[in-house]
Parts: sequence; structure tokens; C-alpha cells
Amino acid sequence: MQIHTVSAQEWEAARQQLLVKEKATTRARDALAAERRRMPWLAVEKEYRFEGPNGQASLRDLFEGRHQLILYRAFFEPGVFGWPDHACRGCSMVADQVAHVAHLNARDTTLVFASRAPQPDIARLKKRMGWELIPWYTITDSFDADFDVGEWHGTNVFFRDGNKIYRTYFINNRGDEQMGGTWNYLDITPLGRQEVWEDSPEGYPQTPTYKWWNWHDSYVEGAAPDKRWVEVSDAGEAAFRKQSAGTKG
Repeated sequence: MQIHTVSAQEWEAARQQLLVKEKATTRARDALAAERRRMPWLAVEKEYRFEGPNGQASLRDLFEGRHQLILYRAFFEPGVFGWPDHACRGCSMVADQVAHVAHLNARDTTLVFASRAPQPDIARLKKRMGWELIPWYTITDSFDADFDVGEWHGTNVFFRDGNKIYRTYFINNRGDEQMGGTWNYLDITPLGRQEVWEDSPEGYPQTPTYKWWNWHDSYVEGAAPDKRWVEVSDAGEAAFRKQSAGTKG
């Protein structure tokens, strides 16, 4: 391994040069998310049934009363490498990366995993691997085949409008490797992060940036942003913008 050492000034110059490209990538990613929020929706006409820890559940039940559902098809079932002690290594990597789901729930979004393993096996695996916070259901019908996840992992996104359900997005292959973080999950939903800076269609729910953030054990539905946190986030954002303006010169 070759090591190229430079002075602090040269290192900072190299970082700033790369930062230009990194910011361009960030803006391109934001633009893709904005385009994703304008994708057409596909109505889900068929009724699907799952088995959950509390018994039978419909696709509508998986939303847990929220409007958005992110459903990852994990492979943990007979015939999968690792069974019955482990799920697929790749799917296990995805599960290991999942952030606390309370932050998604605060944005009207539910994340669930689904596979064909019986519920007792799923409960055992979740406890062993520390995945207790991930709702995990058993597929009992053609859901996986109908939504392009019968033979390979993938993430489907759905939106519930009353009793109507729509498929709004789908990713698999390397698209799944970035999943796990709150922001990446929200960026594939039709409503996005729901913050005022986003380019979203008119009428979409949006709140001030940073202000809805909370400790994962402190979210209260309908609560106003904490005044102290508003002050802290405003000050931090102002400092960031001042620094960014200074670097442009």
C-alpha cells in the first residue's frame, strides 16, 4: 500500500476539491428523490394474507394505521443457506443495519420484513440476532412472486389511501445495500422526508427541517417541536450556512 503524505494545507485543498463532486452527487440524489415522488402509482387489486406474531394479517394491517409501508422481502425459510439457525447472509446484513424504526414511524411510515419462515422460527431468529424492533411477517400466498421478490431480495414501497393500497416504488440488487438508515428509507417513499426544503408536489405534508427530530423513546403524536431543540437546530443551521457561504469564496 502506497501512502502519499502532504501538508495540512494541501490536504484541505484536496478535500475541498473532492467536496465539489460530493455536493454535486448529493444534489443529484435529491433530484432523483424528487422525481421518485412524482412516479405514477400502481393500484394493488389483490388481497394478500400474512401470518404475524398476533395471527392473520392483511397487507393493509401491515401499515399499522400509517400511510406508508416499506416491505423488505428477506430470505429466511427452508431451502435458504443458513436455515434454520440463520437467515440469508445478505438479508441478515440488511437487518443488522436497520436504524430505530421510531424515526420512520414519526414520518407516517412503517417498515416490515417478510419471509416464508413460520412465526416461531422468526421469533427465535429475531431474539438471537437482536432484531426485535423489526416487525416480521410470514408470506402465505403469491405476494413474493407478484411483487418481484420470489427468487431474490427486494424492497417494495406502498401507500395507503383509506382502504386503497398502491405500489409506489421498488428496488433490489445493489439498490438494497444502501437501505437501513432512516433517510435512505424515507427517500424511497412517495412523501419523502416531509421537510420544507424538499422539492415535492404541491399539497404534500412538509414540516421545518430538523424540528421534528426527537429521541427514539420520546416521540408523541401531534406534539409541537421542543422549543429548546428549535433554538439549537436554528443555531446549528445558521452556522452551517455561514460556513458554506465562506467556502464558496
